[in-house]
Amino acid sequence: MNVLVIGANGQIGKHLVEQLAQEGKHQVTAMIRKPEQADTLKKLGAQVVMGDLEGTVDELAEVMKDQSVIVFTAGSGGSTGPDKTLLIDLDGAVKTMEAAEKQGISRYILVSAYGADQRSKWPEEIKPYYVAKHFADRALFASELNYTIIRPGGLKNEPGTGKVTTGTDLKPGSIAREDVARVIAASLQEEKTYRMAFDLVAGGQSISDALGNL
Repeated sequence: MNVLVIGANGQIGKHLVEQLAQEGKHQVTAMIRKPEQADTLKKLGAQVVMGDLEGTVDELAEVMKDQSVIVFTAGSGGSTGPDKTLLIDLDGAVKTMEAAEKQGISRYILVSAYGADQRSKWPEEIKPYYVAKHFADRALFASELNYTIIRPGGLKNEPGTGKVTTGTDLKPGSIAREDVARVIAASLQEEKTYRMAFDLVAGGQSISDALGNL
């Protein structure tokens, strides 16, 4: 499968690119916005294409040519304001969904956030981020895409364990970014994740068992 990773220069994105390249089962392409990001991602094993989430749907569809799966793990980052959160985490995500449909790509994996489906769980200090995630999720639900929505808990930079818990309405928890990437990779062709949304935290099950039990 040809996998396009949007947000490939982010921390989860880099883990995913490296894992897919090492696995060798898929061709991975990294979408980047800045040319200086290319060398790092090529060294990890990805092909590179230029794209901008603030561009048009048609421009994004052109970037998606010859791809069979879209993974959206992009974000505006914690140093930006609510305006960029809306433009990247919400409208950017929705435009890639529209572009995928325009290009005839059916498989789409979105990295959301723990509790994005439940307003009562949204932390006050980053509520605009959760609003963006909530409505991006809803746009994906309403699409014709074969989606998977992964909602990880608090993200850590420590090495992953390969042990997770998945489900809906899980207790709050955290997870290593490396393990989020592993779950994305395992979800690509796991039919139990098709048209599913689930929370994800560190736990006691192997990734294959946790996804198989959805």
